[in-house]
Amino acid sequence: MTQACITIKKMTMAYGDFIIQRDLDFKINQGDIFVIMGGSGCGKSTLMMHLIGMIVPSKGNIYYGNENLWGPNASNQRLLLNKTGVLFQSGALLSSMTLGENIALPISEHTKLNKKNIQEIVDYKLSLVGLAGFSDFYPSEISGGMQKRAGLARAMALDPEILFFDEPSAGLDPISSKLLDDLILNLRDNLNATIVMVTHELASIFAIGSNSVFLDPESKTMIAEGDPKKLLKTSKDERVIKFLSRSKKL
Repeated sequence: MTQACITIKKMTMAYGDFIIQRDLDFKINQGDIFVIMGGSGCGKSTLMMHLIGMIVPSKGNIYYGNENLWGPNASNQRLLLNKTGVLFQSGALLSSMTLGENIALPISEHTKLNKKNIQEIVDYKLSLVGLAGFSDFYPSEISGGMQKRAGLARAMALDPEILFFDEPSAGLDPISSKLLDDLILNLRDNLNATIVMVTHELASIFAIGSNSVFLDPESKTMIAEGDPKKLLKTSKDERVIKFLSRSKKL
């Protein structure tokens, strides 16, 4: 039986009295490339922010394994979140630091490794994303696609069990986007990581997505879950079919 990595139970997301999504109930399984999808304004990125502990649910719970992310023990939450790495849409690299310094930052903050060992890890992470030899480059000196890969290397700095990506292909040309998809697949397979991805890019959804949840902005709840390829073939909900069969980006 596949083990649940993250379980969302009866969760509502809201800003004050304004409901974004309600009654969310789904599981992210170990080894999934899990896609959070839906039309613009449905709350995809907001859901990711809840999952990484940046926003408290209005109702319901988020479990990492059997542990409640928002339980009473704050130190336990930190331990749970230390298992994660996040790649934000912009890459969020610090422009005043080299790529190597960006990747080294979380390692130096959360471990007691010496500079030599940290540099070895930095070089290894850069090699994993195809950026060997770029440690001394600044973000402004490399392309957008390379910045995304450098951001991914930093997200992997502490060997997380779960990686979160917010629109990883945004702003990339089709070739760079395909290369990033291939990289994500390789990382999942080689590192045995679970990946949670916010995206509306159909090519990526069908190429690498193995599980998903579909958020609907009108009903303000989830209306489908499962393998996106199977949803396209079996769903009888017109909103899901329209989203997954569209010929252009939303």
